[in-house]
Amino acid sequence: MADRVIAHVDMDAFFAAIEQRDNPQLRGKPVVIGADPKRGKGRGVVSTCSYEARKFGIHSAMPISQAYARCPRAVFLPVRMQRYSDVSTQIFSILYEFTPDVEPISIDEAFLDLSGTEALHGPSIEAARKIKRRIYDELCLTASVGVAPVKMVAKIASDHCKPDGLLEITKEKLLDFLWPLDVGKLWGVGPKTREVLTRMNIVKIGDMAKLSEDSLRQAFGDNGPRLYALAHGIDPRGVEQSQEVKSVSHEHTFEKDSDDKKMLYQILLILSEKVSRRLRLDGLQGRTITLKVRLKGFKTYTRSVTLPQMTNFVDDIFSHARTLFDRLYVTGTQVRLLGVRVSGFQSAYVQESLFERADQEKRERVHRAVDLIKDKFGERSIHRAI
Repeated sequence: MADRVIAHVDMDAFFAAIEQRDNPQLRGKPVVIGADPKRGKGRGVVSTCSYEARKFGIHSAMPISQAYARCPRAVFLPVRMQRYSDVSTQIFSILYEFTPDVEPISIDEAFLDLSGTEALHGPSIEAARKIKRRIYDELCLTASVGVAPVKMVAKIASDHCKPDGLLEITKEKLLDFLWPLDVGKLWGVGPKTREVLTRMNIVKIGDMAKLSEDSLRQAFGDNGPRLYALAHGIDPRGVEQSQEVKSVSHEHTFEKDSDDKKMLYQILLILSEKVSRRLRLDGLQGRTITLKVRLKGFKTYTRSVTLPQMTNFVDDIFSHARTLFDRLYVTGTQVRLLGVRVSGFQSAYVQESLFERADQEKRERVHRAVDLIKDKFGERSIHRAI
């Protein structure tokens, strides 16, 4: 069986790059996409930022107030999700010209299986070079591409060569590339696993590779053999051509743990709005609403409710998320993270009852009106009050 060739294509600072492309006056300037900083008093977070902004230590998920403190002269812009989605569609159209085996990971990254495409596009490194060139020539945007025999290493390679990079890791050089890297680069090594590995004096991937599979199983249970395989460059997962969306979710991690219930409700509402808007952009409705709460100390709880009818309306999502929160929350408990997820999908606007049609259409008009305002003036331009 021929070796697989997998590419990971990842756009560089995608949202910010689109804004700089659309407005040439922003080129070379620190650009931050997210909420209004309100001169350092804003409560939102950074969605993404340009590489110029990253030089000031700004990064995604950072509180917008911190970003402003680090670079007050940065250009702060609202998220234009519909615009980014439109450009994403153009990018994926290019990717599908190189192979039908494309697995979207997010709006700005994807895995491609280039195995067997040599006759059409030449060697894999040349195919990756052509992909980068097409994206730049047609859309004036840059992408970083990693090419490797296994999925995980292709992803690590694209991260390694950012921005506007191209890195191929051959089968022969796989372990030479992998073993000197920080063990945190391995998929599945989160904060808790990292703590255990540090106590075991495991710092590099190569350090983990020296351990036996049994010792890793003793330390990490069923996850041990998987870590052993990844440390040896073994990743049997292939590119999934059709990745059906199974859920839409948004989370918020607090910079400082909070027990301010009014503020926690406000974050729940904002998360519900984001999920509701994303569902409509994707033409989806869901029946199951899930709340995620992480407390101080990283203990995490999830609670779900299944509705009798499909919905993508923010008031439905928030109402049930809040009820789940009230059932779970104990006064004074410090909350580290909140998340809202909707799943159990069906294509949007399949009416289950003709008698509810008038009410549904009225609510739909209201939601669409809010969407249009946000498309024009930004995500923070209008939101519901609790």
